[in-house]
Amino acid sequence: MKPAHPEHPAPADAEARRAAPPVLVYRPETLPAPDLARIRKARGQAAKVADLLVPPREARAFEVPAGSFFRITSVEGPQVGDLNLWNAHDISERFFSGKTRALHGTHLSTGDRLWSCLPYLRPMATITDDTLDWYGIDADGGSVHDVIGTRCDPYTNCLLTGDPYHHCCHSNLTRALADHLRLPLKEAEWHVHDVLNLFMCTGFSRDTGQYFMKASPVRPGDHLEFFAEIDLLGALSACPGGDCSTGHSSDEAACYPLLVEVFTPPEGALKGWAPPPANGYDRSHGR
Repeated sequence: MKPAHPEHPAPADAEARRAAPPVLVYRPETLPAPDLARIRKARGQAAKVADLLVPPREARAFEVPAGSFFRITSVEGPQVGDLNLWNAHDISERFFSGKTRALHGTHLSTGDRLWSCLPYLRPMATITDDTLDWYGIDADGGSVHDVIGTRCDPYTNCLLTGDPYHHCCHSNLTRALADHLRLPLKEAEWHVHDVLNLFMCTGFSRDTGQYFMKASPVRPGDHLEFFAEIDLLGALSACPGGDCSTGHSSDEAACYPLLVEVFTPPEGALKGWAPPPANGYDRSHGR
């Protein structure tokens, strides 16, 4: 957070320095684009093969084969969710929210992809449908489906309030992964990572640049749907903040379940498509 009252005076050319034009770091037209027309055609032929209800203030793990779709839906009331993704065969490859943010922006929607960590750096999933795409960016600078918040966790809560709350998203995801892979909690925790905050409405305050949240616009029936680019293991936490209009990391907010559904198209529906290979960089690092 920048100080409200700086300790150093502005130089004579301060305004000229501030007036430097912004330059996009990664231009979107340079990214490999998903073939949404082909993917959506396959989606029209897909049949539901699994579903899972994530209870309020809990998390559950699920698997999605490459070439299938998964949809996350608000089913009873306004509820945000924290999503982790891993390569189902190697959980050292996991969702990289920071690089996804750099490549696509602070908030995601249809056509954006969820990228995996280094050294793999490939698309893990592509967003194919978003019923909240109408929201855009509001007057406060807020938007939905962010990759800027890390996830509520017991360490920060203990630091700020002294309360070791156990149903925050970090702990929920840790328990879900441990249960699914039959790992000790302390081993599973190392693999829990920064999330996609589904349905959460967030931004940065204009005066101090601080991360804020506000009431989510999600309503029952709203969903976010993804195409699995590789075999995925996912875990979803129904955040204890509910719609995140007041707070989180407590039992105070009204919370609701989230529904995960998996849809698989028939063989041949994605003819010509194949899961993307791991990144082509040779990892020589100049040596």
